[in-house]
Amino acid sequence: MEFYENKQKIQRALLVGIDTGEYDAECSIEELRELVESAGAEPVAVVMQKRDKPDGATCIGSGRLEEIKEFCTDNDIDFIVFDTELTPTQIRNIEQETDIRTIDRTMLILDIFAIRARSNEGKLQVELAQLKYLMPRLSGKGREMSRLGGGVGTRGPGETKLETDRRHIRRRIESLKDELEHITNRREQLRSRRKKDGIITVAIVGYTNAGKSTLMNTLTQAGVLSENKLFATLDPTSRALKLPNGVSVMMIDTVGLVRRLPHHLIEAFKSTLEEAALADIILNVCDASSEEYKLHLKVTNSLLRDLGCEGRPVIKVFNKCDLVGNPLDLPGDKDSVRICAKNGAGIDELLRKIEENLPVKLRAYTLMLPFDKASVVSVLRKAGSLQSEEYTPDGILVKAIVEEALWHLVDEYSINM
Repeated sequence: MEFYENKQKIQRALLVGIDTGEYDAECSIEELRELVESAGAEPVAVVMQKRDKPDGATCIGSGRLEEIKEFCTDNDIDFIVFDTELTPTQIRNIEQETDIRTIDRTMLILDIFAIRARSNEGKLQVELAQLKYLMPRLSGKGREMSRLGGGVGTRGPGETKLETDRRHIRRRIESLKDELEHITNRREQLRSRRKKDGIITVAIVGYTNAGKSTLMNTLTQAGVLSENKLFATLDPTSRALKLPNGVSVMMIDTVGLVRRLPHHLIEAFKSTLEEAALADIILNVCDASSEEYKLHLKVTNSLLRDLGCEGRPVIKVFNKCDLVGNPLDLPGDKDSVRICAKNGAGIDELLRKIEENLPVKLRAYTLMLPFDKASVVSVLRKAGSLQSEEYTPDGILVKAIVEEALWHLVDEYSINM
């Protein structure tokens, strides 16, 4: 009897970029290469072309498309991915000419989202974004869709859903919107409850692969998947963190960002990103070892502005400083900190920065109150500061997180070491 190892063939991709001068095409195509690898495929080669604007019929022009067709045939290419958003007509023309499945940057990102989504909300958001994006691209794709056969750019809603008529797809979109609205309402209730209970939230935002999940794990031992991949984690994670001053905060990890993230993708994940918009403190994490860290910070800052985060404390966190020749060359100010989340370097300074930016000045107290000062317990309870109380032979043993306005009431009874 013979046994054969069942190995799935790694798909081979050809990357195509158009340089119109609107953005750094070389850096963007390099990011596309990382996206393809994150999707589990092998980027074989890159085709770049300078043009004033993309060709309306094929994006890259008929002459260059003929060269691409020959290259794909000679090099066993499974799919072509364009570093721009293609129209339905362009996709149809390219596939008819090359007989190779063609996707664009947005479809690739959606494909990665489909792989990474774990929570029910994440899966619903991905499916909704895919259906809304693919809806206008369904016409005339009967032959192409019948031969998709799985792989990069085809994960998510699935071939069966996409082959149903537009009316059924619209119905599914409305159903997804309703489900997400219920989830959003529950999220709003949780936020209101946190606010009512005086819980302080700290959101971790930043470019994908900047080390946000590693930082979350280092701070809270959250057990979040941490890999050297773009969009290694998609779903938000919330964990409690007790600061050195005794104050507990809620840490929230959010989805990573990339340059030129299409607006409708931001809209699809807005309920997740709003965790950052409504946080009391924001940690803007960037990969300090990247030559483009300044651009990464700019992309994140732009999104934070779009979400209405002006006026909230933002701490710039330069991560992976162990990979930087001289970390002191990085820009530094009172709102930035240099760390290495992997080995814990700089974490103490980061915690201090968080404490400095708390919305109110808080201090953890352990008190021994005389029985005739029981009214102080009532004041602390009403202020939401009381954590525990215990009646002992010596008095009332109280633990509380007290804001500055009440320090004068409790200072003399403090037994903090």
